[in-house]
Amino acid sequence: MSGDARWLAAAASLAARARPMSRPNPGVGAILVHGGKVVSRGWTMDGGRPHAEAVALEAAGEAARGATLYVSLEPCAHVSARGPACADLVAASGVARVVVGCADPDPRTAGKGIERMRAAGITADLLPSAACERSLSGYLKTKRLGRPEVTLKLALSLDGCIAAASGESQWITGEAARAHTHAMRAKADAILVGGRTLRADAPRLDVRLPGLEARSPERWVLTRGQAPEGWHALPSPKSITSMEGVQYLFVEGGGQTAAAFLRAGLVDRLLIYRAPVLVGGGLPGLADYGLASLSAAHGQWQLTERRQLGSDTLEVYEATSCSQA
Repeated sequence: MSGDARWLAAAASLAARARPMSRPNPGVGAILVHGGKVVSRGWTMDGGRPHAEAVALEAAGEAARGATLYVSLEPCAHVSARGPACADLVAASGVARVVVGCADPDPRTAGKGIERMRAAGITADLLPSAACERSLSGYLKTKRLGRPEVTLKLALSLDGCIAAASGESQWITGEAARAHTHAMRAKADAILVGGRTLRADAPRLDVRLPGLEARSPERWVLTRGQAPEGWHALPSPKSITSMEGVQYLFVEGGGQTAAAFLRAGLVDRLLIYRAPVLVGGGLPGLADYGLASLSAAHGQWQLTERRQLGSDTLEVYEATSCSQA
């Protein structure tokens, strides 16, 4: 990995600190480097302002002059009532070079941010970075597809059950896996379950990790009826296009809801927590989702991560291009 790529990956990792509190703006990371040393860094603040570049530039002050700014997303080119255009801030800062990891698909900026910085005499390079793209996956989905990124979580026994035949489900997985699930909730803007799960389990769907309680996502239920107080109703999976301000949606099931999202081709990522237990005759984690043939099941998912969480195993799969709607 080149030096530029390493710094962009570092900027992308900083962006994770902004998610999801930066909504409705994307979580962006920025690092100022001079002589191979970090001058300052920043990420998008709560509520979306100030932007990552503004934070890093303010922290650097005069030390920004002659430095290189690495930023995960193209600096914005539009002025809003909430703050100045970052491209103008960069242009006035005295930085020598800007390296951008991902072009902004927002038409208010798309290419204009880089053009404005170049017009100010700054060397501005767009070096597409897979790490930056991943860090902005939800934002990019909303801009390119008009819907949030969907992560489907399944906590299963070895034989694919989410509960015993009686409906008892607490707990299939152990404490470490449940803590990891809460960390994933903290990265989501919204979390969704089916109406049957809501009625049977009355789940809280909050984040119960010390210090992260404020990052509990909005609660949604898949139903054509009314949502209870404190919840939002989603009439169908395809209605996710109407979830205003939601970039990252975390779907926790149950089996019918999971199948509905898969049937609609709207699952981008699978988190499968597998416990070393056999249930036998229990409730399946996934209902029929309309698979036409066994051959059609192949090539739909790519394993990107596997880790041990106590006695449980987590496998993360990303949808291949042929499986997405």
